[in-house]
Amino acid sequence: MGRQVRGAHGAGRSARPLAWIAALAGAAASSAALAASGEGPAFAGIPVDFILFGLTLIGVAVFHHRTLEVALTGLAVITAYKLAFTGFKTGAGLAGLAAHMGHEWVILTNLLGLLVGFALLSRHFEESRVPEVLPRFLPDDWKGAFVLLVMIFVLSSFLDNIAAALIGGTIAATVFKHKVHIGYLAAIVAASNAGGSGSVVGDTTTTMMWLDGVSPFDVLEAYIAALVAMMIFGIPAALQQHRYAPIMKHEPRHAPVDWTRVGIVAFILIAAIATNVVVNLRFKHLSDSFPFIGAAVWAAILIAVPLRRPDWKVVPEAVKGSIFLLSLILCASLMPVEKLPSASWETAFGLGVVSAVFDNIPLTALALKQGGYDWGFLAYAVGFGGSMIWFGSSAGVALSNMYPEAKAVGPWLKHGWHVAVAYVIGFFALLLILGWHPNERHKPYDVSPTPVGVVAPPAR
Repeated sequence: MGRQVRGAHGAGRSARPLAWIAALAGAAASSAALAASGEGPAFAGIPVDFILFGLTLIGVAVFHHRTLEVALTGLAVITAYKLAFTGFKTGAGLAGLAAHMGHEWVILTNLLGLLVGFALLSRHFEESRVPEVLPRFLPDDWKGAFVLLVMIFVLSSFLDNIAAALIGGTIAATVFKHKVHIGYLAAIVAASNAGGSGSVVGDTTTTMMWLDGVSPFDVLEAYIAALVAMMIFGIPAALQQHRYAPIMKHEPRHAPVDWTRVGIVAFILIAAIATNVVVNLRFKHLSDSFPFIGAAVWAAILIAVPLRRPDWKVVPEAVKGSIFLLSLILCASLMPVEKLPSASWETAFGLGVVSAVFDNIPLTALALKQGGYDWGFLAYAVGFGGSMIWFGSSAGVALSNMYPEAKAVGPWLKHGWHVAVAYVIGFFALLLILGWHPNERHKPYDVSPTPVGVVAPPAR
């Protein structure tokens, strides 16, 4: 899922980065206004919308402990700029903003329901004690380290990739006696991101595609690249770990698996998938009018409360992280995507590389708004690409909180070299096997009026 960084500083310290972001944004807007053209203000040929968005993403990358405040500040600055200069595709002024939000509220509400609901689902799975049983299935040599990565890959296909990475990190701490090689930590993150790349319930980016109308079968092909990548980074990482600290399987005694909680996890997932299928097959005309999938997930959670009480303590942090991600998605929805490079496999490959530095959530939102992609390629690129640097994905940030030694770009790139190599080989393996075939547009083109002063994009 998208990057979600936790932590806090004093109020005085947090005000300074926000002031810097606001000052940079104001300077960019002022400079761009002087270079305004018929298509709206631009600076060095780049629309100011993208400059402000880029500053927001840079702020998120630099100020790790204030990501929510930076994202909300960026959203406020971009919205104010659109109100003052360019208007919205749905019209100018507050009326245009209200109409834009009328188009976006369903997907934002669906995502909020799913992100918070899946946080509770992940905790149900952790408390089922299944993770405590998994070490018994690990071989005793380097293959044990590899099998653990495969387990993380599989878990991430239906769990939040943060949960899959943390489960993997916890098991690794046990079986390797807290001596985990940094190259293997990179592989744990890569396995959690690769496992979710082909599943519409395995990663926020693919869930966004699903909610936007992309078929789950169009995303599924990402697993071809993910499985190739898994072999490329998994074997070298397992050998690194075996040389550094061989597996030590002394499985502690544990309580039996709570199969009721496992059933609740399955029930919630089935509710989400079944609702999406029914709505898209029988009630397609209503899909943009109500957040059916998010509501179905929460209905399933509440129905299961008498059987097992959810861990409600995770909700505040999940809501905070969700608001951060939704702020970035809303920023991306305000961008003039007709001015982006055309959708192509080269663009998709580049987005994967960029996602190692910038958040993959807004990049995915931009791509969905633009259209014209082969969604399997994009799902793999933005889902797996962030694994190349520790702060490039939420799974990497979460695991580095458990293993602070991982918070170093140099050692991560040096010892986790196999992740970057795997990304490239996996992408081109998919290109060789299936070829680039842009999917038919899953939503009609936006035919809302173009505001005065903005040139409408040509028909594709």
